[in-house]
Amino acid sequence: MPNPLILIPARMQASRLPGKPLADIHGEPMIVHVWRRAMETGLGPVVVATDSPEIVAAVEKAGGRAALTRPDHPSGSDRIKEAADLVDPQGRHDVIVNVQGDLPTIDPRVIVASVAPLADPAVDIVTLAAVITREEEKTEASVVKAIGSEIGPGRMRALYFTRATAPSGEGPLYHHIGLYTYRRGALDRFVALPQSPLERRERLEQLRAVEDGMRIDIIVVDDVPLGVDTPHDLDRARAILKSRAGV
Repeated sequence: MPNPLILIPARMQASRLPGKPLADIHGEPMIVHVWRRAMETGLGPVVVATDSPEIVAAVEKAGGRAALTRPDHPSGSDRIKEAADLVDPQGRHDVIVNVQGDLPTIDPRVIVASVAPLADPAVDIVTLAAVITREEEKTEASVVKAIGSEIGPGRMRALYFTRATAPSGEGPLYHHIGLYTYRRGALDRFVALPQSPLERRERLEQLRAVEDGMRIDIIVVDDVPLGVDTPHDLDRARAILKSRAGV
């Protein structure tokens, strides 16, 4: 059985919504809501990885655990790698789940679903995608498309990720969701790699793994969790969580 560790990267710097991890949602910081969703999975320990003492304090005040990481990481994956080594230097946790810190409404069940494909030893990384239903999203560069070969119901082997509208022809397009579940050794391998040409061209970190021949499987979920990037997104997250609480 896998022994997962869930890590949530969080930084105060955000161009469109500065300080968003501490944005208030019904009396608690957003990062605490994400921590709670991750805790609801029951998969294993949950730790927030951050370079901000204020975020550490907010998480610990709520009863959570946080790891203070260096401020100079080039990517979230590097922050996750440092946090994994800080929290679990003996390497007891063989699966690392990276849940983005701006997903306060994420369904804990989709986090759980991301672990199962690692039962296949050929799989290095697992991520998520959902069918695009809004026509305008098919051509939006901000909506990353996941392209893969179906290998079972609701599961694909990733072939490529792109900001372009792809693949062409009839059939669904898939919106990539930036949650990653790594085999521990795959995370170590990934962060040791240099940036790849397609990664730089598309500005998509996961293409580094694709170009290196790492296998990424995709679990298809029902919808895309709300990522909070703007004040409008924050208002939507408040409304969603209010409706769930029956307030």
